[in-house]
Amino acid sequence: METLNELREHIGDCHRCDLGDTRTRLVFGVGRTDADLMFIGEAPGRNEDLKGEPFVGAAGKLLDELLASIDLTRDDVYIANILKCRPPGNRNPLPAEIETCTPFLREQVRLVNPCVIVTLGNFATKFVLKTTAGITGLRGSVQHAGSFTVLPIFHPAAALYDISKRDTLFADFALIGQLLSACGAEGHEPVQGRLFGA
Repeated sequence: METLNELREHIGDCHRCDLGDTRTRLVFGVGRTDADLMFIGEAPGRNEDLKGEPFVGAAGKLLDELLASIDLTRDDVYIANILKCRPPGNRNPLPAEIETCTPFLREQVRLVNPCVIVTLGNFATKFVLKTTAGITGLRGSVQHAGSFTVLPIFHPAAALYDISKRDTLFADFALIGQLLSACGAEGHEPVQGRLFGA
């Protein structure tokens, strides 16, 4: 694939796993196609499934606040998920679903070629970093996957249920701002070879 639009057309009305039979809309991803900063979440929730866009509910409003804290908007970043379809009842993604869907995510990352990838929560972090470690132990620590700088952070939805995580998220976004400043100074090369999780 040469563009994200071509990738979206290739995915089509996907029924490669059973989630295609239960979702309302496929949620491909959204944002700047050459963004320096890419967010990877877990899977669409109810609001995302209805609208066909990631992070449009209460967690999305918090994400907007967090972006504003480092002078960014959604138009400056790219947002995608491990899964493109909502698991019924917002259950956790199944291993077979992750295996089926993540080749599309890898291709999105290759095409966007961000400098910094921020993984939101456990599933995205474990996939990108090929680790079994949980988000609580890894959050806020700068990691690397291939040529990418990776920062695992709590999923914004977690702060909706645990208000103490809000301050942690804002602190992690301040670190994201610093990482992006370093990107601008150093630049980054096009993706070479196999991507993370392969």
